[in-house]
Amino acid sequence: MKAKYSRYLLQFKRPSGTSRGVLHEKETFFLEISENGKKGIGECAVFRGLSFDDRPDYEEKLQWLCENIQKDYEFLKQALKEFPSIWFGYEQAVLNLKNGGNLYFPSEFTDGKSPIVINGLIWMGDVNYMEEQIQDKLENGFHCIKLKIGVDWKAEHEVLEKLRQKFSKETLELRVDANGGFTKEESKIVLQQLADLHIHSIEQPLKAGNWNDMAELCAETPTPIALDEELIGIIDFKQKKKLLETINPQYIILKPALVGGFMGCDEWISLSEEQNIGWWITSALESNIGLNAIAQYTFIKKNPMPQGLGTGSLFVNNFESNLDLKGELLYFKAY
Repeated sequence: MKAKYSRYLLQFKRPSGTSRGVLHEKETFFLEISENGKKGIGECAVFRGLSFDDRPDYEEKLQWLCENIQKDYEFLKQALKEFPSIWFGYEQAVLNLKNGGNLYFPSEFTDGKSPIVINGLIWMGDVNYMEEQIQDKLENGFHCIKLKIGVDWKAEHEVLEKLRQKFSKETLELRVDANGGFTKEESKIVLQQLADLHIHSIEQPLKAGNWNDMAELCAETPTPIALDEELIGIIDFKQKKKLLETINPQYIILKPALVGGFMGCDEWISLSEEQNIGWWITSALESNIGLNAIAQYTFIKKNPMPQGLGTGSLFVNNFESNLDLKGELLYFKAY
């Protein structure tokens, strides 16, 4: 078995805004494993400024993996525990080597028979740009929309109010993602304003790491709270359990590249289901290669909620893909 890696820069079609800043490009890496004339590819989707493994020795560790690709699964799992996105790429490459083609988790989804329902993602910008994106998603038949908030709450609140005047909660499910953009005191006001508009949930109102404050908000909130960045860097199984028991959120959001790949997601899902905490899966600006693997994994987990997998059309230099988005339904084109 041999392995090699390559670096790739994804270019956004237009700059995409979050409360952490505006994104123009997204760096990613591809791991290719070959054995007996067969190849498997995986995406090591590091997220600069957010990933736990965004560190100077990242490529050094990738090279180390390529040189040690023959080592057994358990050894590599331990060696890569502080590099969740590299482990994620390794998991993909091994699965792809085994299943061939563009397959990672063969299922009715990859047979082209069953789709995944996804939410529409609205990026930050001025009110006109946000409304333009929303209109496009509604015209394409989306019933669940997620908006990035936390930069100009007054303007963002007005957009949400306008949407609710036009569409009831039965017609349109609205989720918001604050990316840690509010203080605890601001959050209390925002959570009530969101409840008044029947918002489904808010992701990460506070910056990660404030467990006690987040626990207090989750205990009293009129709007369900979902943890996102809070999960990043929590590697140990006991620590994961402690976090969920301490904060007791209404939901958690799983980005495989940031939480230790499919294995990491499996652990979070088992722990959250023990505590009756809801969950869904989202991509983290992967190329179509990583997005394809995440979509196939998401389907086999059988979660009926709209999932956050709608980022494949953001880049000008993405790769050909079997994924085919028809409105809010994500299909796999089986040839």
